[in-house]
Amino acid sequence: MSKGKKLVIKRSRTGLGLFAVEPIPRDRRIVEYTGPMLNYEEADKRGGKYLLTVDERRVIDGTPRSNLARYINHSCRPNARAYTTGIRVWVWSLRAIKAGEEITMNYGKEYFDDHIKPKGCKCDSCSAEKSKSNGRGKTSAG
Repeated sequence: MSKGKKLVIKRSRTGLGLFAVEPIPRDRRIVEYTGPMLNYEEADKRGGKYLLTVDERRVIDGTPRSNLARYINHSCRPNARAYTTGIRVWVWSLRAIKAGEEITMNYGKEYFDDHIKPKGCKCDSCSAEKSKSNGRGKTSAG
């Protein structure tokens, strides 16, 4: 992340989230996803929800609380994305992110199907859709 930019962990709709303190321009490196590097066998044994695939052999266990990127929540319309460079994983902004806005990523189909879908997606995009389908904000003819 550029010098002077700050991030803060706060409560969000889905638990704790990572938020921008200052505006973040589009296509800007925000934060590195850090933690112990594991092979797939070790990752399967440990399990957990903070595992991030690096390549066909390695996974980062992002469980340590020092890993700020672990607080990035899922969104079906994310404002950030993870990119792998060698064995490092960086989160970059997909668009300009406003000060105070939560940083979000799409966790991918497998994670979504296994962990999010059974409980229902709570991202802003899906919550707005649920509100529309529940009739909020609509007037009735009758």
